[in-house]
Amino acid sequence: MIVDERITAYINSLETPGSAVSQQIRKEALEARVPVVRSETASLLRFLVSLKQPMQILEVGTAVGYSAILMSEVMPPGARITTIEKYQPRISAAKENFIRAGKQDVITLLEGDAAWWLSQLDGPYDLIFMDAAKGQYIHFFQQVIRLLAEGGLLISDNILQDGDVMESRFAVTRRNRTIHSRMREYLYTLTHTEGLVTSLISMGDGVAVTTKRKDRNV
Repeated sequence: MIVDERITAYINSLETPGSAVSQQIRKEALEARVPVVRSETASLLRFLVSLKQPMQILEVGTAVGYSAILMSEVMPPGARITTIEKYQPRISAAKENFIRAGKQDVITLLEGDAAWWLSQLDGPYDLIFMDAAKGQYIHFFQQVIRLLAEGGLLISDNILQDGDVMESRFAVTRRNRTIHSRMREYLYTLTHTEGLVTSLISMGDGVAVTTKRKDRNV
């Protein structure tokens, strides 16, 4: 573990969970081995949405809709979420979960390839949550930054890849080397692109929080 398990367990014990329905959706997802954001990451996400009060949110990677529902529970009145997913079984589950949570009128699910949808959207979005295939983050970067509003937040999950990202390329398994190199490139790009300010946080499986400065062009 990157962070001591006892510290993580203690912090999680203090967290105030989302609604009963969102917690049930999380429980069902974990039982079905569907990846959802970790508890501490969910708490950070809820906090940042509460702080930023974004009116337009974009999520890249819906899964079963858990994180979209979490964000919808703390976003301001009149706000909307657009979320993208291409895996059909998860699309069906997400739609059902949005109805269960009573959020079907404020969450729009776009079905299909994220790269295509990102090229079609106009934005701007006040907050973008990146939680899709990790090897694709770098390929999504240019379009995501184009869609991000000035002063907006980009939140990228799972950036540490269970610690693999800090290892030498030859220390990770051969099948993970492409993802490893792409994530390192993505993190370097986030932290070295003029006009962006990024903080890398070693909680959960790592989170990058990036803002697009209003006084600089990206």
